[in-house]
Amino acid sequence: MDNKKQLMVMMLCGMVGMAQAGEKEELLKLRNTTTNLIKELVKQGVLTAKAAEDMIKRADAEAQAQVAQQAASQPHENDIAAEPGEVRVPYVPEFVKDEIRQQVRTELRADVVKDVMQEAKTQKWGVPDALPEWISRFKLSGDLRLRSQHEFRAEDNVAPFPLVNSYPDFQAINQGQGFSNVNSGYNTQHDRQRFRERLRLALDADVAKGLKAGVRLATSVATGPNSANWIDPVSTNQTLGNSAGQYQFNVDRAFLKYDAVDSQNFKWLTLSGGRIANPWYVGGGEFTGGSELVWDTDLNFEGFAATTRHALGSNTKSVFATIGAFPLQEAALSSHDKWLFGTQVGMDLGFANHDQFKMGVAFYDYENIKARPNTNSGSSFVCSTNSVDNNLSVPQFTQFGNTFELVCYDEDKVTPRMYGLASDFRIVNANLSYDLAMFAPHHLVVGADYAKNVGFNAKNVGGSTVPDESNAWQVRVDFGWPKVSHAGQWNVFTLYKHIENDAVLSAYTDSDFHLGGTNAKGWVVGANYGLMKNVWATGRWLSTDVITGPKYSIDVLQLDLNTSF
Repeated sequence: MDNKKQLMVMMLCGMVGMAQAGEKEELLKLRNTTTNLIKELVKQGVLTAKAAEDMIKRADAEAQAQVAQQAASQPHENDIAAEPGEVRVPYVPEFVKDEIRQQVRTELRADVVKDVMQEAKTQKWGVPDALPEWISRFKLSGDLRLRSQHEFRAEDNVAPFPLVNSYPDFQAINQGQGFSNVNSGYNTQHDRQRFRERLRLALDADVAKGLKAGVRLATSVATGPNSANWIDPVSTNQTLGNSAGQYQFNVDRAFLKYDAVDSQNFKWLTLSGGRIANPWYVGGGEFTGGSELVWDTDLNFEGFAATTRHALGSNTKSVFATIGAFPLQEAALSSHDKWLFGTQVGMDLGFANHDQFKMGVAFYDYENIKARPNTNSGSSFVCSTNSVDNNLSVPQFTQFGNTFELVCYDEDKVTPRMYGLASDFRIVNANLSYDLAMFAPHHLVVGADYAKNVGFNAKNVGGSTVPDESNAWQVRVDFGWPKVSHAGQWNVFTLYKHIENDAVLSAYTDSDFHLGGTNAKGWVVGANYGLMKNVWATGRWLSTDVITGPKYSIDVLQLDLNTSF
């Protein structure tokens, strides 16, 4: 053949090859789509992993048999052998060539158009007053919750403070109400109904690769005799009914966070500092934020934390370790600032059937948290003679429970005036949860949480011997959709909690169970139901009683309407 004929033959061979390649690509797409569909059915629990594997093997075997059968049926005995040096090209009709040309043009045009449109979208071609590039690095989000809360006290509860054997509110006493004031005790007999609201707005910004800055604003509680100075760290609820006065809107979080990932996109290191979200794994059930045995879900931490993770063969199995240091109260004229130091180790194991097991063991050490009573003895030493260290030992916030001891007297030299925590707090905390996906898309999560205050010394609490009440535990079960974000989705949960008087620091534990604090036991049952996208309703019933002391039972009904955006 001359050069022109050889060139024509090569072009035709190329077009035939393109047609075959296009067909092969479509077959590969079909195979991958089918395989992914089978995997998704396994994930959703429709098929078992073994059944899916058998289906794929059976399909491969049938495909190979069909290919062999077609090859055997092709005529080959009468084929005319090509002469040496001769190129044999199958005959391709002209209309087939036209179809191939048209298909190639169409595919090329689609790819080019797609690339151009993507470039135009990225660079905002032709968009009047296009936003600058830095705007795309910011993300705004938030949530709003409306709550109706009904509180029912038992009729045979102990009489309210200041009557004998009732429950004083040491927060109110330290804030200036005075030991004998009727407002310095807990409400033990009067039912209460109130409407509450929580609004949170968050702004996250990508500063650099892996580094994020974040700010969150939230409504905040400010009540009590000196409400401007009494900010509740474990609640962002605003109670309605303030004579139409404006709400306080404070900085809830302000932080820098760095995440380092490896070549497998595994997050092996997280560093965070500022006013940060809870860095600890809290276990005990995952649907609504986990256990609140030690930490309330609304609590944020001021300080620094680091978490490192190590994969165990795959990104679905890992071990982790977290350390943190958090200043709690700083004073210019004292070297006894209050601190919290913590460390935690644990593991996170994901299985092939999509079950997940997670556990953690932590140690939390509070420094300079114990009261420093006036060093002189007797009733003649009043608070005005306190040292800076003595004043610093008075907690800025506390809830029900914990053992307290007297720090100093009022100016009358008789009436107790300021109180501090009678015990040290060094808490060992172990928690775990197991997520069963066998009911997918519904999940069953079983969790447990245990805490022990090993810093409690029953022989040296407030200078006297008191009962050892330093243990706390909780068991919880959740069932349903892991996250309720669309109409018709739901989940239900129940838990039992037992939290003794000095097991954990009352200031930072659950603010809803027994209306906050320790020395309480009881049940919680609840449910979430999706009303529409990003809108859901929540109902909870909390039934609690004190563990030791005069009778003080509280039942609480919470009905919430939640939105996120």
